[in-house]
Amino acid sequence: MHAVGIVLFLVVLATAVATFARRLRVPAPSLLVLAGLGVALIPGVPALHIPPQAIALVVLPPLLYASAEELSLRDLRAVWKPVTILAFGLLFASAAAAGFAAVAVTGLPPAMAFVLGAVLASTDPVAVTALGRRLALPGRVQVLVQAESLFNDATSLVLFKVAVGIAVATGTAVSLPAAGGEFVLLAGGGSVIGAAVAGLVWLVRRRTADPVLETVIALVTPYAAYVLAESAHTSGITSVVVAGVLLGRTGHRLTDARIRLQLHAVYAVVVFILESVVFSIVGLELPTLVRDLPRGSGWWPLQALALAGVLIAVRVLSTLPLTRAIKPSRGRLSWRVAGVLTWVGTRGVMPLAAALSIPLAADNGTALAGRPLALVLTTAVVVFTLVVQGLSLAAVVNRSGLALEPEHTAREEASARDALNRAALTHVDDLAALEAIPDTVIDRVRRALTARLDHSIDGPDGSTVDAVYRELRHEVIAVQSTELRRLYDEHRISDTTRRSLQHDLDREEAALGTP
Repeated sequence: MHAVGIVLFLVVLATAVATFARRLRVPAPSLLVLAGLGVALIPGVPALHIPPQAIALVVLPPLLYASAEELSLRDLRAVWKPVTILAFGLLFASAAAAGFAAVAVTGLPPAMAFVLGAVLASTDPVAVTALGRRLALPGRVQVLVQAESLFNDATSLVLFKVAVGIAVATGTAVSLPAAGGEFVLLAGGGSVIGAAVAGLVWLVRRRTADPVLETVIALVTPYAAYVLAESAHTSGITSVVVAGVLLGRTGHRLTDARIRLQLHAVYAVVVFILESVVFSIVGLELPTLVRDLPRGSGWWPLQALALAGVLIAVRVLSTLPLTRAIKPSRGRLSWRVAGVLTWVGTRGVMPLAAALSIPLAADNGTALAGRPLALVLTTAVVVFTLVVQGLSLAAVVNRSGLALEPEHTAREEASARDALNRAALTHVDDLAALEAIPDTVIDRVRRALTARLDHSIDGPDGSTVDAVYRELRHEVIAVQSTELRRLYDEHRISDTTRRSLQHDLDREEAALGTP
């Protein structure tokens, strides 16, 4: 009951914080971390200890799945080379730089310092998606940072396991072939299981038309991918990401508009609750961990700032050469693009979960030296990135000149909407020529579409519709959906515009009822 009460309190707190954040137009995750810190500092509040397994199993799968479903495969194909470089090269460079910095400024044993470097090396997909959701970034920039955070999991897991193995072992040498084999097992095995789960779910959903069953399948899918992969000793997170990316690409073809709207609403609630809880936990954990520090560790705030500074510097220098591949830089090196790529690449709950899973003792039974300080430094760096980078991210993006103006998005949506209406009018004219549908129905649909092109009305006139009219409107919406996919496949609209217009078509089709 105590755990349930904490979760309910965090949800209520998150609702209030999210409302306040929208009024201030600041990212909710940043305020949630601050709210968690504030609650933890209240005298009498009990210490919070969250098992890392609970975060990994309960919280991460649906959040990662939702992030992966939003990833645009079309844009990912355009930036797969820099994503690969970031997920491998930058991660190793960040881990090495943070490890050497930790040895120099914290006094941690070298083995534990490099465990800390491995923990802090990767960006967090939950934080990146949550912070970047409200930013008007160009498609390639958004996909680059989001894909990097989603696909660097296997690399960071292998690096973390190797570093922990060195820290707990006594005189055991590191085997690079063994580390490479473990990476192939984690990444390759997780990818195969994720693809298999996506294929099975695709077959099941093709034969399902019940909204309740569709919702249950959508909620169970990320947990199934995670548990199956972990049971096979591969990467559960990689499995969830692969399943989400594949189903996100084909999911709209498996269900009708009514079910898609329901799934969107249910997942929006689930993501809000889980993000609220997890970002609040980050704030709640820090004071608890600080109390457990041994004496002589009072310099940890400055040490955490130094580590965060090293990570930011390495990321800026590493992303600068990659800015040539980003469309807004027009083939030139761009410090502004590198700055945005750095500032949006935040740390979050995944590094915290990894740090909490560091063993308590070495193989010989002695306490693992430096573990409490490593936990505090990890949490402090996470808090710094979520609060400082999160609250200033919008200003950095706006000053960089990369942010898309609201007028740009509005023009793109209006142009695409006109193209859909023209495609629908062409289809109606073809039907009229066949004389297969009464002229009154044809005229009624034609007037509505023409009015939309003239921007004189926003939707149907709301009058009672008969079965023939509904059937024709459903057919017209199907034509518009096909045209929308064509515009997207031909790179004439962004993924954001495609999702927005598809949502409008789904709402309109659902309002018409069953054809």
